[in-house]
Amino acid sequence: MTKTIVACAAVLGALAVPATAAETIRLPGADREPTLAISHEPGPGPSVLYVHGATFPQALSIGYRLAGRSWMDDLRARGFDVWAFDLAGYGDSDRPAAMTGAAPVGRMAEAVSQIARVTRYIRATSKKDRVSILAHSWGTLPAGAFAAEHPDRIERLVLFGPPALRKAAPPAAEPTTGASLVSAEDQWASFQSGVPAGEPSPIDRALFVPWAEAYLASDAASATRSPPAVLVPTGPQADLAEVWSGRFPYDPAKVRASTLVVYGEWDPITRDADAAWLKEALVKAEGGVRVAKLPRGAHRMHLEANRQVLFDAVGAFLTED
Repeated sequence: MTKTIVACAAVLGALAVPATAAETIRLPGADREPTLAISHEPGPGPSVLYVHGATFPQALSIGYRLAGRSWMDDLRARGFDVWAFDLAGYGDSDRPAAMTGAAPVGRMAEAVSQIARVTRYIRATSKKDRVSILAHSWGTLPAGAFAAEHPDRIERLVLFGPPALRKAAPPAAEPTTGASLVSAEDQWASFQSGVPAGEPSPIDRALFVPWAEAYLASDAASATRSPPAVLVPTGPQADLAEVWSGRFPYDPAKVRASTLVVYGEWDPITRDADAAWLKEALVKAEGGVRVAKLPRGAHRMHLEANRQVLFDAVGAFLTED
């Protein structure tokens, strides 16, 4: 029977460890591979790698501080060795020239290759055999695929707001450009997606404005566009079109790591049926699959008012014996 976490009063709280600046690393590629930007908050415990979603980099995600504290800070306070990186085409990583072309760029297979590069670096640096992966939204697809391909390298897997196979959905159109533009107002609309009528925005507008300014600053060319907008790869859109048209891009039955599927009750990307499909598909996950449906959360709960409930649920899963 699926165990749904609706309250986290009993989980381990974050320790009072002050936030510090993350170490920044440039990981050069070989054979025309993109250079990747990595952030690291060192800790004495197990290594955790964050994989971001489709439209904004890690610095606007796990690394973004609201009220002076980020999800990365929270994990470090729990003792973890915390890592995050920008996939090619985002933030401080290289932007592929193909983003100006007609074919989608940044498909799942490309992201899996980049996760492999980063995990090799983490394992070599930390001298630890295994890494836990925490992924958000579309990022759960390459994270899951990597975990399926390399079960010996993954300690635990957290799928936050994951898309799942939808067989009954009509075929979705695949993008016809290598990249698309996302404005601040596009992002504001995405924060409101799934929130019931009459409920306040899950992120206060006063907190959103500096986030949006930082988002636009993540692309140096954003101010040259009208309205200002960030160019992001369309590969994730193509992957999601396939997933929601009945073609899942990896075999979840090959995942061996203990897995948590976590999502907010208002999340339109992860519906109850999606979480149930993933739980059933991840048949070989060690100890079974935990499903955590959290109250008063939408798709970007890590940046929302109720974010600490998410932090506690994930922290408890990663720390339990």
